[in-house]
Order: sequence, then structure tokens, then C-alpha cells
Amino acid sequence: MVILNVISASERETENIAYQFAKTLQGGECIALYGALGVGKTAFVRGLAACLAPDSAVCSPSYAIVNEYGGPLRLCHFDMYRITDEDDLYSIGFYDYEGSVLAIEWSERIPYALPAHRYEVCLQKIDSEKEEDRAKRRIIITKQ
Repeated sequence: MVILNVISASERETENIAYQFAKTLQGGECIALYGALGVGKTAFVRGLAACLAPDSAVCSPSYAIVNEYGGPLRLCHFDMYRITDEDDLYSIGFYDYEGSVLAIEWSERIPYALPAHRYEVCLQKIDSEKEEDRAKRRIIITKQ
């Protein structure tokens, strides 16, 4: 079910969209993020963290694989780009974060590990020749 389909005009607007979405979360949700490199997945997570863990400085967990942010709800930010199999998930403790809000970049790498009930956030660049449209992104949030 599509719960949001919007155009973001900037990175800041992407963060604000995520912030508003985060207000609906209660803990234990999985948010699978989809999109090409540089499309704004980490910006979306910054917006989530601004609401859920306000004093956190969010950065991409590319090398750490997971960053945890504490606040009213614990947010765990995963980057699955380098994950190759189920053993990798066990070695990083992926299944030990029950009750936390999980934000998972490159979630297409682990479809077998995603819960059936989750949110999917697809971020796409707007295809346009116009200079003023280069920062625009379509953000579609669905509930599975």
C-alpha cells in the first residue's frame, strides 16, 4: 500500500519528509531503503534520526555496516552493500536489534532477511535536462 508519493526539491526537504514519517513510528519497524548511489538514502536516515534520536550526527555506515543512534526510539542504520550472505548478517548481529527502528540501505542485497511487514522507501532521481531539477527526487513510501 502506497502511503506517500512526493517530489523532494532538495536534500533538506528529503530530511523533512523523513522527519514527518518518523513521527508515525513506534519502535520495531523495518524501513528498507532502495535507490542508486547518491540518491539520498543517508539524507532520509538523517531525517529519521532528527526525530527519533535528535542529538545524533548521522553518517553513512558504509565501513562500520551499522550505526546505532539512541533517543526516544533506538535507530539502527545499516548499509548492506558489502553483505553477501546470511552468515554476514549473523556476524554483524543483524538479528539482535529487535525492538529498534531499522533503516536499511542497499536492502535489495538481503531480500531473504527482510521482514514481511516493513516499509519500503524508494528514492529516484528525477529525469530532467533542466538544471533546477537536478536535486529533485521522487520518494515513494509503501507499507508491505
